[in-house]
Amino acid sequence: MRANRQPTLRSAGGHERSQVGMVELFFDLVFVFAITQLSHGLLEQLTPLGALHTGVLFIGAWWLWIYTTWCTNWLNPAATPVRQLLFVLMLLALVMAAALPHAFAERGLVFALAYVAQHLLRSAYMVHAFGAVSGHGRNFIRIFAWLAVSGTCWVLGGLSDPQSRLAWWTAAIAIEFIGPFAYYRVPGMGASTTTDWDVDPHHMAERCGLFVIIALGESLLITGATFAGLAWETPQLLAFIAAFVGTVAMWWLCFDTGSGRAIHHFEHAADRGRVARLAYTYLHIPIVAGIILCAVADELVLVHPDHASNPGIAAILGGPFLYLLGNGLFKWATNQRRLPPISHLVGMGLLLALSPFAFGHAFSALALGGLTSGTLVLVALWEWRALQQA
Repeated sequence: MRANRQPTLRSAGGHERSQVGMVELFFDLVFVFAITQLSHGLLEQLTPLGALHTGVLFIGAWWLWIYTTWCTNWLNPAATPVRQLLFVLMLLALVMAAALPHAFAERGLVFALAYVAQHLLRSAYMVHAFGAVSGHGRNFIRIFAWLAVSGTCWVLGGLSDPQSRLAWWTAAIAIEFIGPFAYYRVPGMGASTTTDWDVDPHHMAERCGLFVIIALGESLLITGATFAGLAWETPQLLAFIAAFVGTVAMWWLCFDTGSGRAIHHFEHAADRGRVARLAYTYLHIPIVAGIILCAVADELVLVHPDHASNPGIAAILGGPFLYLLGNGLFKWATNQRRLPPISHLVGMGLLLALSPFAFGHAFSALALGGLTSGTLVLVALWEWRALQQA
């Protein structure tokens, strides 16, 4: 049988440029596992330090996934070398995800090495695919340089004690976070430009939408698995319904009209690279983080409907707040609004207004979970009604 001779890069302007390959969806399965590990880890260590550890690890996992998504925007998933690259990245990501629960303990170096290897291997492959002298090739040489610096911090953190590890890994995340804003400026090479990031709007939007679906699916999996192991009494049934309704409202807020309007804006933007950087690379972070925190909150309410600790209350309120914040900013950035949607601002205001009563333990965990789910439903209905009348 003859080898696959498909070109490594997608054809510019071709229909296949927008298509999401099956191998990309296969690649995403590893991140289903990673999100599960993160949510379970936060449940086991629901403290301010545990939340900080989970936040650092989550942003790291997000950067791995979003950088790969940027690359597969240009790479042809039908080409055998591209599939081989993604399979190797999957293996490394699986090792990384398996190490997540003990990343701040005995498996820190394993996590760091698997993490850094993905970034450097992918970036080196992109330099090879484009050619080092091309504009895109030089862009990925700069990216490689920045990731090599952050990678050094990751590895040094993996070699350090847990306290120093947090500092090293926070520095690594900061470097990776700043890189796109600094256009990956490198001495002697200058900086990239957003025209170097000529992504396809449909591909990027679909990939990010699928990651949101992964996170929402994880939320449903946690809810279903937890509910299956409990006695089916009235509090658990009500908590189960509230969790499901809240998850549906989150789906509605993201996918009813918001994603379609965002794609239309993205497609007609004068600078697509800038839109992709802000709306899809950065502003999806609070969206996905909010979903993960909501999944943690749903399990807490299911297992302990009568009472929640202060960290649990923070999760129950914080998940919907982060989600509304991320969605509101995303819609603001992709619809040329003067302000984020009023419905989202009101929803966030309601959650803040609940906080003094919640932390004063005026509500049971079940009641608070019902109120936060109701807030999400209210915002979804408000936005839907406003758009129907527009």
